[in-house]
Amino acid sequence: MDQARLTAALAQVVAIPVTPYGEDGRVDLAGYRALLRRMLDGGVTTVTPNGNTGEFYALTPQERRALTEATVQEATGRAAVVAGVGHDIPTAIGAARHARDAGAGLVMVHQPVHPYVSEDGWVDYHRAIAEAVPELGVVPYIRNERLDGARIARLGELCPNVVGVKYAVPDVARFAAVARDAGLSRFVWVAGLAELYAPAYFSAGATGFTSGLVNVAPRLSLDMLDALRAGDYPAAMAVWERIREFEDLRADRQSANNVSVVKEAMAVLGLCRREVRPPSRTLPEPERGRVASLVKGWEL
Repeated sequence: MDQARLTAALAQVVAIPVTPYGEDGRVDLAGYRALLRRMLDGGVTTVTPNGNTGEFYALTPQERRALTEATVQEATGRAAVVAGVGHDIPTAIGAARHARDAGAGLVMVHQPVHPYVSEDGWVDYHRAIAEAVPELGVVPYIRNERLDGARIARLGELCPNVVGVKYAVPDVARFAAVARDAGLSRFVWVAGLAELYAPAYFSAGATGFTSGLVNVAPRLSLDMLDALRAGDYPAAMAVWERIREFEDLRADRQSANNVSVVKEAMAVLGLCRREVRPPSRTLPEPERGRVASLVKGWEL
């Protein structure tokens, strides 16, 4: 495991590709590859197949494996691959080992969805996965505000290959405290709430951020990263102002239309079909017009 290379891959725009479907409702792998190539050609250097924007929980195990393989094949020599894994421990380990064998360098572990998650149980869950793939960098995805820095620090002590943390609690003060209690320099801290929160989280120590917007407008996401790296917060906030309404639409009602808004924008651009799978839903007509207007205003 080349830890320096893996950590550098996380201090980027970490793109979460959507999963396009054909008319028959099946995963459109050829379309997916085309979308990946567009992002890579646009300058993206880190991609996460099977993320939440990719509808991880709506995909079958076979579909997730196929998407991981397609991503590695398209990204080899061009970008790092951080494959999304999760569910029960055997399933997560199986997916992580498959990602390793396919050629991915890292895995992102989705937050456990079980309603009874204890802090120590969280450590045990991630430790089991990380120890099963010592060759890979491992990145826990945290959406639980109860998880403290001490538990993350303990996981890092037990598992040297836990190299980063994707933090997605919408509380910058909480993030600042957790990151410092866990070890600000021990992990790469990835702002897991995308461009809308990236400037605030960078001010508190994040060095990368995830993005679904990058499916639509790679240059906007990369411009924000460049500005944040330079410490040019006015420039970063200028990008923020351009994408604010789009990201607000995605975040509305606890992100009910998060993926639908992205796919609608891509449909406007002729990049993929707008369909999503339950429990998501296709964007209703009134919101479609708003998305089309926003995307056209970006002059992509």
